[in-house]
Amino acid sequence: MSFVGQNLTVQLRPVYAVLFGCILALGLPLNAVSLWILLRHHSLKSPSAVFMVNLAISDLLLVISLPMRIYVYATGYWPLSNTACLITAAFFYTNIRSSSIFITFISMDRLLAVVYPLRSRHRRTSTNAWKGVGLIWLILLVLTISVMVNLSGQPPHNHTCFVPHDANDTDPEISPADYLDPVVVSILLAVNVVCTAMVLWTLRSHLSDSAKVKNKLNVMLIFVLNLVIFTICFLPLSISLITVHDRLPMICLAAANCCLDPLLYYFSFDAFWKKKEDVELS
Repeated sequence: MSFVGQNLTVQLRPVYAVLFGCILALGLPLNAVSLWILLRHHSLKSPSAVFMVNLAISDLLLVISLPMRIYVYATGYWPLSNTACLITAAFFYTNIRSSSIFITFISMDRLLAVVYPLRSRHRRTSTNAWKGVGLIWLILLVLTISVMVNLSGQPPHNHTCFVPHDANDTDPEISPADYLDPVVVSILLAVNVVCTAMVLWTLRSHLSDSAKVKNKLNVMLIFVLNLVIFTICFLPLSISLITVHDRLPMICLAAANCCLDPLLYYFSFDAFWKKKEDVELS
């Protein structure tokens, strides 16, 4: 394939290469270590651990797709086939979708644990968690394969890998399917907002003796950071699919979520759940 399209100037290509390189340098060790610690030191018998493991796997799928993206932005050339480009891009977008869903699962699990600790005890099981993540992976796999088959069957375009087909179009055509991502992300964001509000309300005045949490501020900061990730990483990219021609800045922001997830949802949530387990066992 030829050099990167006209919308990527010579000045911007190195910038994106450096930015994605930083994401790779941070995201790979953070997620690899997080996944190793989760599998080695934490039982997968709790739903929170199941969601965190799948979140780390999802982020690793994004990270392993970044080297070729960095190469393209550094050299302006895609050396492999169109199929390889589609597979690499699929890893990226699968991560964005699965990460947003698993983060929402984590928020809902925290909501049940804090607001409905006794009522949800028999529903918050690792079996139900595995059923949920398995269904999500299956749906994403089917969607990814269908999109790849559809794109591979189209005639070749004068573009290179990682450059949107409509980047230079003044009036790109938007199909009804393009609205699916922003709608889904908006719904997930709304769910996280509701979870945050209900947990805040419970922690402030209605925390029962069966679900005491020692560090309420830490718990709420986690929920707030959850909303920050949605607002900064996921929402801009989903909206740009129907409003913006050049999505590369939003793609870069979305990729940064793989660096934030281990810090916010592994280490912070792990400390929170240890405290809660200590309370339950005492």
